[in-house]
Amino acid sequence: MGALGWRSWFSELPPDDCFEPRRIGYPMLNRHSLICHNVVMQFPHAGRPALDGVSLVMPAGSVNVVVGASGSGKSTLLMCLAGLEAPTRGRVVHGDVDVYGLDDRRRAAWRLQTIGLVFQNSELVPELTLRDNIALPLELLGTGRRDALKRADHLAEILDLSESNKRRPSEVSGGQAQRAAVGRALAHRPAVVLADEPTGALDTTNRHAVIDLLDELVRAEGSTLVMVTHDEHTLPGNARIIRLADGRIVGDAS
Repeated sequence: MGALGWRSWFSELPPDDCFEPRRIGYPMLNRHSLICHNVVMQFPHAGRPALDGVSLVMPAGSVNVVVGASGSGKSTLLMCLAGLEAPTRGRVVHGDVDVYGLDDRRRAAWRLQTIGLVFQNSELVPELTLRDNIALPLELLGTGRRDALKRADHLAEILDLSESNKRRPSEVSGGQAQRAAVGRALAHRPAVVLADEPTGALDTTNRHAVIDLLDELVRAEGSTLVMVTHDEHTLPGNARIIRLADGRIVGDAS
């Protein structure tokens, strides 16, 4: 999913009249299970499905890690959960929202308000400071700049970014940039945080630091975390481990 980048993530923003506060409860955290039911993803000309009958219930506030080799279907599953790739068959449901029952604009509204995303290579907006990157989702949702920056500064302090907060991504280390990406994902207090190989581009020290911070923040905020990785040596503590192989769940243990 890292190839999508921030431009793709924010490119489908809907006009204000597409927001439905009853079904998309910002700023109140939408505390519901994230469910995928019998999800099949068959890409054209592919010999086998990328996802083959995947069913999962991820309770609100749970920490879930999807592991598997390259090509196992991990990133495809994350795309489906994010509302970015409609499955060939099956459903993705969050609370009373059938994600792929929404039209494109309402699904984009749901995604912006409900999902926080951590990309593999941070994918920060290069022209913005770390502080402005963290505040970006809040400003897109209509939060006043003063309040958005106050929240960004609070997260920067937790993430040990206060001294580098006014630098641009090109002026900081990879570990600092990825910590800022975690802050951006959590800024608007999303109900669900999706992390696609969030430590794949980091050294061992920074891998552990980023995972520890991500785990600490999602638990503190009450968000549901779904992280995909092939690195089974760097996982959040007490996480549920979901193992994929050839598009199927072959293991599921807490």
